[in-house]
Amino acid sequence: MLFGVSTTILAMIALAGFAAAALFYALLYGRIEQQATAEKRLGKVAEAPRGKDGKAEPGSARRRTVQDTLKDIEVKQKHKASQSTNPPLSLRLQQSGLTITTKQFYVYSALLGLGLFVVCFILGMSLPLMVGVAFVGAFGLPRYVVNFLRRRRQNAFTEELANAVEVIVRGVKAGLPLNDCLRMIASEAKEPVRSEFKAVMDSVQLGIPIDEAIGKMYERVPLPETNFFAIVIAIQSKAGGNLSEALGNLAKVLRERKKMRAKIQAMSMEAKSSATIIGALPIIVATLVYLTSPDYIMVLFTTTKGHFVLGGSALCMGIGVFVMKKMISFDF
Repeated sequence: MLFGVSTTILAMIALAGFAAAALFYALLYGRIEQQATAEKRLGKVAEAPRGKDGKAEPGSARRRTVQDTLKDIEVKQKHKASQSTNPPLSLRLQQSGLTITTKQFYVYSALLGLGLFVVCFILGMSLPLMVGVAFVGAFGLPRYVVNFLRRRRQNAFTEELANAVEVIVRGVKAGLPLNDCLRMIASEAKEPVRSEFKAVMDSVQLGIPIDEAIGKMYERVPLPETNFFAIVIAIQSKAGGNLSEALGNLAKVLRERKKMRAKIQAMSMEAKSSATIIGALPIIVATLVYLTSPDYIMVLFTTTKGHFVLGGSALCMGIGVFVMKKMISFDF
């Protein structure tokens, strides 16, 4: 009997360790892949064109300047990206478009948790359940709402950025200065592009160089498209070149990325539907069993062993849903 109990405990510990390892791997997979992609891109940029004799081709002084600029920008953007993967709450609120402060956010979260606790108390729920609902309402739900608003604002910015870049291209070809083109976008573009470019123009009026002002926009909107735009402006300001042609190519790239994103979303809808059905199936089955045979399933809610079974099942389902979400979420 002791051997059987110890074997069961060891098996449970092994399964828990395996689940924790899988969870940490899923959390760190995106960061590892992003770092590998950045290093690969930096390696390609660092390769200078060579002739047959192995020496650098003549007339590559400007090319070397562009490469050096790209190296500096890559290092800075890599550092910013490492900070933007898990930004602080104040920056996350700014990225979501909310105008509340961090203190106000904590106050609203506490009030929401307290309100849910009172509602659960009125409904006559058990104390552990009331505490769990209040915890989710105070710490989980507000942050989920902020992240949802943040993603929606970033998607809206991506949809409008290509149009803004094309406006700059047409303005530059017509002979307007870059500052006037940016000022035009800051006054006439759709949100959230208008507010972001307005912040850029406010920084320029304070004396900040235009490439640094646009580089700071990447901190507020940490998207690859914003990074591309900042790199093009930085290269043009330091190494010169045809700005209209570079921005025209950038607008084309942004529209191609938009088409690719829509294609990937369409192709992944089947997998997302399957994952949704698999995740909702246990809840649906439990509800049907409760409606047909309530005494059969109420053991899970009225006994201590049932509570442990429900907790373990919820943990396993949560890990499974999280892994499925990572498998069907594409970041490019």
